Amino acid sequence: MDVTGTGRRLLTAELLSIGSEITVGDTRDTNAGELARDLTARGVQVLRLQAIPDDLEVVRGALEAALARADLVLTTGGLGPTPDDLTREAVAALVGEEPTVDPEMEAWLRDRFERRGMDFPEVNLKQAWRIPSAEALPNPNGTAPGWLVETPDGRVVVTLPGPPREMRAMWHDEALPRLTARGLGREIVARTWRLHGIGESHVAELLGEELLRAADPVVATYARVEAVDVRVASSGPGAEERVAQAGAIVEEQLGRYVWATGDTTWADAVSAALGHQGWTLAIVEHGLGGALTALLGGLNGVLRTESAIGEGEADLARLADDARTAAAADVGLAVRAVPHGEDTAVSVSVRTPNGNRSERRLAFLGGSIGRSRAAMAAASVLLSALREPSADPPGTV
Repeated sequence: MDVTGTGRRLLTAELLSIGSEITVGDTRDTNAGELARDLTARGVQVLRLQAIPDDLEVVRGALEAALARADLVLTTGGLGPTPDDLTREAVAALVGEEPTVDPEMEAWLRDRFERRGMDFPEVNLKQAWRIPSAEALPNPNGTAPGWLVETPDGRVVVTLPGPPREMRAMWHDEALPRLTARGLGREIVARTWRLHGIGESHVAELLGEELLRAADPVVATYARVEAVDVRVASSGPGAEERVAQAGAIVEEQLGRYVWATGDTTWADAVSAALGHQGWTLAIVEHGLGGALTALLGGLNGVLRTESAIGEGEADLARLADDARTAAAADVGLAVRAVPHGEDTAVSVSVRTPNGNRSERRLAFLGGSIGRSRAAMAAASVLLSALREPSADPPGTV
């Protein structure tokens, strides 16, 4: 429910990551991506993500421009006690108010230092500043409270600390409840399909320009490290039906490439398939540098060995059986990856209680990228064998 009295719901947002340590490349910003994902899941359209140096006029100008475009502006960083921490000054200048020391915030701040047996540096008084239109956001994990500032037309600025541990707690425990009460986002219906064995351009070609350019539902493709994702999302009356209709097209055109939905990882998918059968897995990999074991990290009861593997498919199948026997596992997986020109050839053999599968595939590129893609090819063969355990298909693709 909107309680601002302006009738404005917070449906669009921009994110400003403030700090010269980000713009010069000394610090990697993870906050913006995390906040953007959270906002998107709540039905907020994120318009821009920007990194801003510690310059008062630059920060103030970026805030002003962002607030002119979006209902909600989130900042991270610039809330420390030093002269180059300028987020408070920039927000104060933007709304034309003068910051003063808030007695309650000062008492809280001094107590933080006293509890640690430390003298209170007077420079830290800056962290107790507040402007009349700002609502203080407590920081349970640090000494930098945040602000929530609402403009007369119902737009909102939220300042969050830069350290992720502090940002995350303040965002979820303090900012989100207040923003939700003001009408944050909209209810959305979304579904994601995860694909393997097809590139993003081919996905776009199969789905067609008309579907991908539709305003509602929004159908988007994303090239991830571990998959190509297709996400279909809609909101408002009839959203479920619109997503279902577009989803039917996705499944018709791309179903043979789908290995999971949602945010499922390869480890999640393989673990679920093994659990469904009540099986355990043993792995032998050669030439992948541990990429397959890393991809399937977190699986319980997996034995990994790195050993010499012969050239023939029979040798690979034998090693899959040997790995299964040595580990007293139900399923054996043997994988060999070797350079093939500029690419990587991968051979896979899976031995299960109900059937065997051997395939050869070509992973695009060589080196670490080729090994990573070879690992995903092996996981794909394994997953297919686990999901169709009675099948014993021919040995090549």
